[in-house]
Amino acid sequence: MVNRNDLLDALKAVEDPELMINIVDLGLVYRVERVDDRVEVDFTLTTSGCPAGDDIRRRIVETLREAAGVPVVATLVWSPPWGPARMSDEAKIALGYPI
Repeated sequence: MVNRNDLLDALKAVEDPELMINIVDLGLVYRVERVDDRVEVDFTLTTSGCPAGDDIRRRIVETLREAAGVPVVATLVWSPPWGPARMSDEAKIALGYPI
């Protein structure tokens, strides 16, 4: 059975198509866990009008379904609001933010 770290590692294959940085390092994944016979993930986007939202959700579901071998429920959430402070140091450096 895959654990949380395995799921997060798998999600590093999903990049924001505009920023070309994975959604884990961007801090877009708020929760990912195995619950009974499925994987649940709560994620957000950098902006509410992000045109890549549907694509990111689809890639999350496909990636986790392949990694865990079970159905995936991906829920878009807006709370807490996303901000640059949620990014990893690597993502901040890549985007020119101070660390």
